[in-house]
Amino acid sequence: MKTRTRFAPSPTGYMHIGNLRTALYEYLIAKSSGGDFILRIEDTDQKRYVEGATDIIYQTLKRVGMLWDEGPDIGGNFGPYVQSERRHIYAQYAHKLVELGGAYYCFCAHKDDEEENSVSHTKLKDPCKLIPLDEAKKRIANGEPFVVRQNINKKGTSIFHDVVYGDIEIDYDELDEGVLLKSDGLPTYNFANVVDDHLMQITHVVRGNEYISSTPKYNLIYEAFGWQPPIYVHVPPVMKDAQHKLSKRNGDASFQDLVAKGYLPEAILNYIALLGWNPGDEREIFSLKELEEIFSSERLNKSPAIFDINKLTWMNGCYIRNLSAQEFATLAEPYYQHITTPIDTVALSAALQPRIETLGQIAEQIDFLQAVPDYDVSLYENKKMKTTPEVAQKALTLVLPVLENVAEWNNENLFEVLKKVAVDHEMKNGQILYPVRIALSGKETTPGGATELAVILGKEETLKRIRAALQKLA
Repeated sequence: MKTRTRFAPSPTGYMHIGNLRTALYEYLIAKSSGGDFILRIEDTDQKRYVEGATDIIYQTLKRVGMLWDEGPDIGGNFGPYVQSERRHIYAQYAHKLVELGGAYYCFCAHKDDEEENSVSHTKLKDPCKLIPLDEAKKRIANGEPFVVRQNINKKGTSIFHDVVYGDIEIDYDELDEGVLLKSDGLPTYNFANVVDDHLMQITHVVRGNEYISSTPKYNLIYEAFGWQPPIYVHVPPVMKDAQHKLSKRNGDASFQDLVAKGYLPEAILNYIALLGWNPGDEREIFSLKELEEIFSSERLNKSPAIFDINKLTWMNGCYIRNLSAQEFATLAEPYYQHITTPIDTVALSAALQPRIETLGQIAEQIDFLQAVPDYDVSLYENKKMKTTPEVAQKALTLVLPVLENVAEWNNENLFEVLKKVAVDHEMKNGQILYPVRIALSGKETTPGGATELAVILGKEETLKRIRAALQKLA
């Protein structure tokens, strides 16, 4: 049978890192075996629905290259692919499940139990279970509000297999008889996912391990209808530390937040692939295509993975350095827009690319290009370079007329010119280059050395800043 997986997010805001990882594992399970990856929007929880969130889901998956084979926007043979458009389907199967004895009509006011995320570990003592089916149907025909609630009569132990955790046993007495169809006619997740997965012929279901305890309830629904359950792949959570889960509700970074901070989508995807999965060797850098070729769900880990922003930053730096000069320049260009001083953006990009790990670091690296920040002359003190304000004043005085006469304003030529000034006046290279770099930037740390900054700023601005520095040192 052809492998079919589905990513079924709720449109409730930005893409949480844990959700994106689930989507990635579902995508890789499908693509590593030549199967189909389906996108399904689960929007039945109207209280949490966020306008525009569905577009964010589309944009995120496209941006990381995880294109779906079927979905709301492109169609397919198993649509509709939006749950709110499948309301009639759920109602049909909910009523059929009642007829089969797997559910019953409940007229009690258990409003809290209708919530999508309600958690209960004990069976509800519901008197509605005792209502004869014919009587219940009459009450519904008379317009009485109702919900459809799962009927769990089994005793003993449910046993099912999971790819990550192996065989799992759960006592049926621990299961709650949750709502399957709410009073507004919309299904809860516990019912909709089973119906949709069956009708869409989903073979593998990937979801968080918090759903392990609910899986026997899903299997009872499959059993009542005579359907084959999918292969279950429950994955541990992504943690922010040893005690706390990474959570969108707690304001933890989403995919969009990380991109806004200058992380590359490819690096984010590569990093989250390793949050709970290992390739079997020491390699850490993978393209999506390479992941498709080597991924195996058997290598998913049981232990939670801690989201390490420092590791992601390191990996992002690897991706930045592997970009072509033109690719990096294109990504960096928006960060230069506020600079009104004429600069050589090609030279600037060349200086930045090997020195930054995120695009977000560009701003702090180039803030001096617009104007030299106010700095104290003590900045010229540098024991390693053997410089002092007095040495700096001498160096800049020597350098200024020489630079005024330089015709070929490029890094190689400028370096040779300044090195000759040092030799001619029996000074060390650092005693010339360090003062020039401070004069041009007003900063101890810069994206490039003295001559690189001079090329970036151009001849006119370079000479202007050196003259200003000499006035400061006078």
